Amino acid sequence: MSAVSEAVREQGIVAIVRAADAESAARDVATLIDAGLRVVEVSLVTPNAIDVIRTAAASAPDGVLIGVGTAVTAEEVQAAARAGARFVVSPVLRERVLKATLDAGLEALPGVATPTEALQAVDWGSTFVKLFPASLWSPVALREVLTALPALQTVPTGGVTIDTAPEWIGAGAAAVGIGGALTRAADPTGAAHALLETIAAARR
Repeated sequence: MSAVSEAVREQGIVAIVRAADAESAARDVATLIDAGLRVVEVSLVTPNAIDVIRTAAASAPDGVLIGVGTAVTAEEVQAAARAGARFVVSPVLRERVLKATLDAGLEALPGVATPTEALQAVDWGSTFVKLFPASLWSPVALREVLTALPALQTVPTGGVTIDTAPEWIGAGAAAVGIGGALTRAADPTGAAHALLETIAAARR
């Protein structure tokens, strides 16, 4: 099991940073790490995201893993890998992006919207699939899919909140991807602590 897989399964959270500028993104990354989150994704929609990833990866404490999000080309994967990213999150499923991720020795979280896409991602070598956007789904629908495909490791992302996260975990999700509900909260540290507590409770 890779360090990323272990951290995702243990904590149940992929924290997402998407900011209007690199300075804000760097602050958000630091805040989430200080709050105890171990898997932090920096979205490429953030200006100079690769630089943010490089700095964060170089200074991250032991056990904290920085990744890239919204990657849709092999070139973006390779740039993120050179910057020190440990995992790659995509909004869609593209074979060349997934292959570039695995060739670089990184964990892949490709975006899927259907069970067929999810199984295709697994066939291509992905451990996890990012169920995106989660707002098109529901925990009930995920539970039904996992009844037929119990080995599927899903990470619902897109519309997940601190309040709904335990519902997704209770339905069988391996983890949730969550961004704005943390970074735009009045108290991001408190929000992160609350999320950790609700996910831990949902797993009991």
